[in-house]
Amino acid sequence: METKKIVYLDGLKGLGCVIVFLTHFVYAFYYGMYHFQPESCHLPGNLDIAVGKSPLNLFFNGNTAVRLFLVISGYLLCRGFFLTGDKSRLVRSARKRYLRLMPAVLAVNAVICICMKLGLYYNTPAAAAAGSEEWFAGFNAFAPSFSGMLKESLYGCFLFGSNDYNGVLWTIQILFLGAYVDYALAAFVSRFRFRWLLYGLLAAALLRTDFLSICLGYVLCDLMHTDWSWRKRLCGCRPLNWLLLAAGLYFMSYPSAGFGYEGTIWGLLPLVLVNYYHIFGVLCFVTAVLNLEPLQQFFSMRGFLYLGRISYSLYLIHFLVTATFGARFLLTFYEILGYNLTSFLNLILISGITVLLSELSCRYVEPLSKKGEVLIGRIFDRR
Repeated sequence: METKKIVYLDGLKGLGCVIVFLTHFVYAFYYGMYHFQPESCHLPGNLDIAVGKSPLNLFFNGNTAVRLFLVISGYLLCRGFFLTGDKSRLVRSARKRYLRLMPAVLAVNAVICICMKLGLYYNTPAAAAAGSEEWFAGFNAFAPSFSGMLKESLYGCFLFGSNDYNGVLWTIQILFLGAYVDYALAAFVSRFRFRWLLYGLLAAALLRTDFLSICLGYVLCDLMHTDWSWRKRLCGCRPLNWLLLAAGLYFMSYPSAGFGYEGTIWGLLPLVLVNYYHIFGVLCFVTAVLNLEPLQQFFSMRGFLYLGRISYSLYLIHFLVTATFGARFLLTFYEILGYNLTSFLNLILISGITVLLSELSCRYVEPLSKKGEVLIGRIFDRR
């Protein structure tokens, strides 16, 4: 059985990475939108806080975006297996996983190490100017070493979540080790009748970890490929899926700070369960997209697909650009042009630079993964 690629999920991954980029821009230069501190606001009338407490915060809600990326990754990891029942797909994916992720991590970390040695990180003084010292000032504030960079790039981020050089690398451990949890579930549990009980126990065990999202993405994939008549009826119910979309957007836009929601549309929720609200919202949202053709067509638009193609490199590169060029640009021009005009121009410029560097990485660095995968495949085939 042939497996057709779901391009609209790639488009969604691209959107998620852009939201992470916007999140870090907001945290760095408009921290008041996130933490609701008047002294960190720059828009007239402290508009930063009003924006942060509105549904617009979804566009810079990085916690939600990361959950979206992890759920989609978990869904796609074993989809080919559920469509074909071919366990060799799992074996091939498992042996290629490290080489799929590592080259871009190493390349970006090497550039970061060089930039640190050259003193090109300006995030600490920029944080003082922006009022975001609580978040932006602490990154890359140490003496870099080539050996330390290699340790983080080759195994530290994969096994231990090390992210000293590149703050976003904490998710690589989840994408790597979490993938093997999903592969194991697919290989050894997916045919059991009572596997749903095991999934529940696993979710309970992972409840306080970031691995929950990628594993629930796998469970969603299993559910969507299970031949139950009631599931098919529910998936085909358009009103239910539009309701899931609305619920998903509501929970996904819950403020990441975990406070300041009083008097907002989220004040109705009885408990402060930020991560769980976001995960639940993402599951509702992705389920709706999987069942609603208008949403699939929307996220299959060329712009989303392009962002999906460069999403991994964009995710790894964007903070480097923000903390070097973005921070320097702010320090150079904000007293001349004014803070908000400088920040607007800054967003345009670092967006362009990030996309350009991501395109170069996608063309020349990520293909190294495929060459390594071919080599590993030949070694295993000989054995």
